[in-house]
Amino acid sequence: MSIKVEQLTKIYGTQKALNNVSFEVKKPEVVGFLGPNGAGKSTMMKILTTYIDATIGAAKVNDFDVTTETKKVQQSVGYLPEHNPLYLDMYVKEYLAFNAKIYNVSKERIAEVIELTGLTPEAHKTIGQLSKGYRQRVGLANALLHNPDVLILDEPTTGLDPNQLADIRNLIKTIGKEKTVFLSTHIMQEVEAMCDRVIIINKGEIVADKTLKELREGSQQVIVVAFDYRVEEAFLKSMPKVVKIENLYDFMYEITFDSTEDMRSYVFDFAHDNDLKILQLNQKSASLESLFRELTS
Repeated sequence: MSIKVEQLTKIYGTQKALNNVSFEVKKPEVVGFLGPNGAGKSTMMKILTTYIDATIGAAKVNDFDVTTETKKVQQSVGYLPEHNPLYLDMYVKEYLAFNAKIYNVSKERIAEVIELTGLTPEAHKTIGQLSKGYRQRVGLANALLHNPDVLILDEPTTGLDPNQLADIRNLIKTIGKEKTVFLSTHIMQEVEAMCDRVIIINKGEIVADKTLKELREGSQQVIVVAFDYRVEEAFLKSMPKVVKIENLYDFMYEITFDSTEDMRSYVFDFAHDNDLKILQLNQKSASLESLFRELTS
């Protein structure tokens, strides 16, 4: 097991940042660790990387105890914190060579991680000359230097533009084919694009732990329908099992049903019975963002 957390609690003064949290992560797997601000995400990552100790409970990374085998944990984990600490006046190769000495890895490995993270065109520059996206690549390259089995990434895509997001996302997906990646983020689209599984934490407690497929196959379904003229929401709610209606624009509506049954036939019957023409009718899964809001509100 790459990561194993058992009944872990962390208390700061009188506040419980984590409350009896348990989960496991296997290899290879990309797991998104989600939660609102203050939910306990960074606290969990700091415990798993041995920066702080838990108050109660146990955690292991690569079968090493984070409390009693801290050195072994550090040697087997690659960590990219939310605020990526870099020496801006150092050259990319110089910075990686500096850290390679700490990890006691070969110069050949420096060249490997530069190529893996797409840093080759920028490797001759100082880190201060790099864009935010390339600085994130330097942080990832540094986290990969000692070829760890587990990568722990705290908000790895924060502040990136769409092109940089796509590059970092593809890089993380590639790494996740061979290693365990445990990452936190606030960008739901990135989770859906990168992750195999999602763990959602709220107020220090796990409120969901499912694969993306399981989340999408939940009890709710969303149907997008366009009629030939505007319909009052109260009128649409006369259909069975409607829980939410949103007017997207003009005569197009997004209707959420609390049912696993295909509700498109009910929408069709509703239109027929009320002399409405259907211009568009699509079924889609409830978005991860809506599920997140439901679980953490």
